[in-house]
Amino acid sequence: MKYLSTRGKAPQVGFIDALLQGLAPDGGLYVPVAWPAFTHDQIAAFAGRPYAEVAAVIVGAFAGEDIAADVISQLCAEAYAGFAHAAVAPLKQLSPGTFLLELFHGPTLAFKDLAMQLLARLYDHALAVRGGAMTVVCATSGDTGGAAVKAFAGRANVRLVVLFPQDRISEVQRRFITACDAENVRAVAVAGDFDDCQAMVKAMFEDADFVAAMRLAAVNSINIARIVAQSVYYFTAAVAVGAPARRVAFSVPTGNFGDAFAGFAASRMGLPIERIVVATNGNDIVVRAIEEGRYAREAVIATQSPAMDIQVASNFERLYFESVERMAEETARAFRAFGASGMLHIPPAALERMRGLFTGAAVSEARTARTILATFNETGELIDPHTAVGVAGALEARITDQATPVICLATAHPAKFPQAVRSAAGVSAPTPPVVAALADATEHVDALEADVEVIKAYVRGFAQS
Repeated sequence: MKYLSTRGKAPQVGFIDALLQGLAPDGGLYVPVAWPAFTHDQIAAFAGRPYAEVAAVIVGAFAGEDIAADVISQLCAEAYAGFAHAAVAPLKQLSPGTFLLELFHGPTLAFKDLAMQLLARLYDHALAVRGGAMTVVCATSGDTGGAAVKAFAGRANVRLVVLFPQDRISEVQRRFITACDAENVRAVAVAGDFDDCQAMVKAMFEDADFVAAMRLAAVNSINIARIVAQSVYYFTAAVAVGAPARRVAFSVPTGNFGDAFAGFAASRMGLPIERIVVATNGNDIVVRAIEEGRYAREAVIATQSPAMDIQVASNFERLYFESVERMAEETARAFRAFGASGMLHIPPAALERMRGLFTGAAVSEARTARTILATFNETGELIDPHTAVGVAGALEARITDQATPVICLATAHPAKFPQAVRSAAGVSAPTPPVVAALADATEHVDALEADVEVIKAYVRGFAQS
């Protein structure tokens, strides 16, 4: 299995190199040269199997000859052994035809754990094969950072630097990042928004000398291994409601577009997905792109669903690349223009292809709060504000037809956003022991400007210490 860059100027690499590099050296994102394909019978055979076994099959198809099948199986078994629910990603029915896919049973109570726990183990294996240590940088809008800290803390061959926007994530999200005293982890509060953090990570990767000197790697959803790992729960959820014999739909709370693109990847692999609703809060760049054909950056708005407060959805480049029929030169041109002007126009044929699978739904703050309350009153389930955006998006897109079951991704435990949940529903979510433990933990954090040279100097000092 080989991987190429969406911008076409980087050499093809194998799975381990794509994993360790994260971002391609030409600034593009890695995608497989050809998507693995699963037959109707292979997908049907996933029904009822343990999550780790399904993950091993799917991840193994992307790893190819780089990692042996028995090693992949062991890494997946270890990654999901510590999840609080035996099913790892269980389904709950909210109403006829509508389901909730609970992705928050990992150690930091967010869907990012499903990828990050595996990613850390893949890094351990890859570095054992290749030798040496790496410096991982991670920009987070809230949940990725905590999941990365939990997954990589204490690992001998990885130094981790997490950049998060100061005062723009919940207290629980922040403490999952900062309440760690591992010597190989640093948390940085950036005086800016998530887009500033993400832009600085990308700028670091555009400095080839810096990348080589630091042995830099990225674990954001720009890393193709994150997309691969997240595609697994689309399969397990779909077969639980009757796929591949029946088509399914998903509603996905969306910020950086990684989770939604994982659904696209599952579709390319053969999963019969009728529709994916891209549900956003007021930071609706992807919704506007799908509806208007213009991918245009605006100012970031602070909302009650802060992990989605993003106006540059990095994985949209992968969708653009696929939608222009893999024309790398066109993709490079478009995203250079976007970098310079903050806007690109989607070619009509490409937009039609996007709309063939994706529907956009922007959800207001008031609608988000009403959805939390309505879901609690009607089902007894407390959902966090990000999940509420997904549930509201499914209703707004009018795909809640019993003939096609719709699966709403529940991306975080409501206890991670206690103020928003209590304000909307009038009750508090039970506090999991891991959250209670954070309240008394000492935080370790450095505050820095949103300046790439300042961040590079910090990373260099940490890596060389």
